[in-house]
Amino acid sequence: MHLSDSLDKKYTQESLSAREAQRAAEFIAFGPILFEVSRLMVKWGILDMLRDEELTIDEVAEKAKITPYAAKCLLEASLSIGTVLINKETDKFTISKTGWFLVNDPATRVNMDFNHDVNYQGMFYLEEAFKEGKPAGLKTLGDWPTVYEGLSTLPEAAQKSWFAFDHFYSDSSFQEALEIVFANHPKTLMDVGGNTGRWAMQCVNHDSEVKVTIVDLPQQIGMMQEQTKGKSGADRINGIGMNVLDDKNQFPTDKHYDAIWMSQFLDCFSLEQIQSILERAAKIMDGNSTLYIMENLWNRQRFEPAAMCLTLTSIYFSDIANGNSKMYSSDDMEKVINKAGLKVVKIHDNLGQGHSIMECKL
Repeated sequence: MHLSDSLDKKYTQESLSAREAQRAAEFIAFGPILFEVSRLMVKWGILDMLRDEELTIDEVAEKAKITPYAAKCLLEASLSIGTVLINKETDKFTISKTGWFLVNDPATRVNMDFNHDVNYQGMFYLEEAFKEGKPAGLKTLGDWPTVYEGLSTLPEAAQKSWFAFDHFYSDSSFQEALEIVFANHPKTLMDVGGNTGRWAMQCVNHDSEVKVTIVDLPQQIGMMQEQTKGKSGADRINGIGMNVLDDKNQFPTDKHYDAIWMSQFLDCFSLEQIQSILERAAKIMDGNSTLYIMENLWNRQRFEPAAMCLTLTSIYFSDIANGNSKMYSSDDMEKVINKAGLKVVKIHDNLGQGHSIMECKL
């Protein structure tokens, strides 16, 4: 298996002492409580307060408008979690480095909201999801076969956090991705799984001649049209409603597509489904076509915390999204690309928040 340097050091040898390992095990055992305590420390602004000044329990209670009992429980738990420190001479609390990241790191904030609003209740059904191969936890959000059919009607908080999570990771790579894709000056681009049209808008604003066709579920095409309405360049964006999971549905052949773009898309499907999608993409390609696959490939991450986020996001796919997909390694992705009659000619790593782009040809 290919592993980046940081992952090779972390994942191939034991790095903890016995006492550290024991503490890590207790962290796992109390995981849900650790999460909820830390979420409230963020939501109620307590970590923000402690970033600016040292405060006693009573001072925190007064500023946060909670009882001294609640403040004491949260602060003492946060000492154990490691998000605050105490001055034992004054009994005043201050923020720790870990607490600072909870407050200031955009990725951490997006991940916390996503896990609370989208995943938390549904994770109770993870065992059922794995045994049945279905997103058993999705029922806590709504009654759909997969989360994608329900995106337009998710509960408000869940919808907001889902799109914030999705856009945060994709948007961070857009500029670098544009430079890679448009180095070949495509005039026609098919965006498969184009969602609300954010990438398509980036493309038409980047190149005044390119025409983009978005292929996605009909309800997603409707959301895209609403989001792009009246914006400059939107007249060069076309939408085709299609369920790509149905292998009877073929990609459009109305024109030659110089570029086919799949961003944070294939991780939504099983390897068998990915192979079917790629085989149908290959049918409309020729020697002048390039397929670009942009994914957060967990094994190519520059920093280990990013790999941890990705392998745990796989569990969201298992339990909430669809029951059979995950965040893949480049090894898995390249194997299925080859099975579909394509080959990877180049991999661009470390784009934005840990994306890679796999350039594929027939």
